[in-house]
Amino acid sequence: MIRQEKIDKAIDTLFKEIQFTSEPPGLYDPLRYMIAIGGKRLRPRLCLITYSLYKDKIRPEILEPAAGLEVYHSFTLIHDDIMDRSPLRRGVDTVWKKWDTDTAILSGDMMCIDSYSRISKAPKKSAAKVLALFSRTAAQVCEGQQYDMEFERRDDVTMEEYMNMIGLKTGVLIACAAKMGALIAGAPDSDCDFLYGYGYNLGLAFQVADDYLDAFGDEKVFGKPIGGDILNSKKSWLTIRSLEKASPDQRADLLLAMAMPVGSDEEKAAKIAKVKGLYEALGVPDDARQTILDLNARALEAAAKVCKGVRYERLRRFADSLIGRAK
Repeated sequence: MIRQEKIDKAIDTLFKEIQFTSEPPGLYDPLRYMIAIGGKRLRPRLCLITYSLYKDKIRPEILEPAAGLEVYHSFTLIHDDIMDRSPLRRGVDTVWKKWDTDTAILSGDMMCIDSYSRISKAPKKSAAKVLALFSRTAAQVCEGQQYDMEFERRDDVTMEEYMNMIGLKTGVLIACAAKMGALIAGAPDSDCDFLYGYGYNLGLAFQVADDYLDAFGDEKVFGKPIGGDILNSKKSWLTIRSLEKASPDQRADLLLAMAMPVGSDEEKAAKIAKVKGLYEALGVPDDARQTILDLNARALEAAAKVCKGVRYERLRRFADSLIGRAK
């Protein structure tokens, strides 16, 4: 089993030394920018962690596919920020804000292409399964984004629909990372499937935590302005749960609050305060925290079917690192 320190060092080195084509700079500079602004690198990290459950040394066969996962994730962020009109990502200007929307679209497309190039460098023995997994995942992420956009225009989104949407938009890529590392390491099919379940449930927990922190987090820690989902009238987990619990009058108040104008800073602040007040009155923040813990428990149940002892502890610690920010 590979030591955690070696995994951390490999991730750090991988993204410090990652290379993109230099010309034309207008196309490739945004790629370098997105990688340089960092992040937790949780998808490539999870890929290396599951690989490490079966291997004693980090080999080149895992590094490019792991990098491909992060490059693909960065591509989705570039396009998400355009659709959400988000001005900040990890505390700095988003690509569309720093350059322009057309550049962000094209550079995002290039990042998607680059991710496939890296994923295709998986070893021959597992390449077909790895590419099939990644291609299916990439399509599912787009499906999830479409549902997310459609939900903004509906007032009748159910929790079941919402959980399916975040499973597609967020859960499947984390699940893909967990399974990909095991596939490349040559793990048994049953282990690969359980690790997929581990990653999927962690992805759900991570997204519910993200929704919670968007309203109740610390902007300096969260890395983007608080209340973005509220300002964009997005159907977050908090909104869906509130509509489930609300009385008819509370439901009407929430829908009116979500429709409040946001033309000025004062109007934005008023809308965020009003919606958050309704969430709190309904006890939704506590519900969110409990749901995060429940989903994390499901993930660890799947992990326990794969390994025990120090290997299980590695998966448990990774899970804790994802949801700890919302405890």
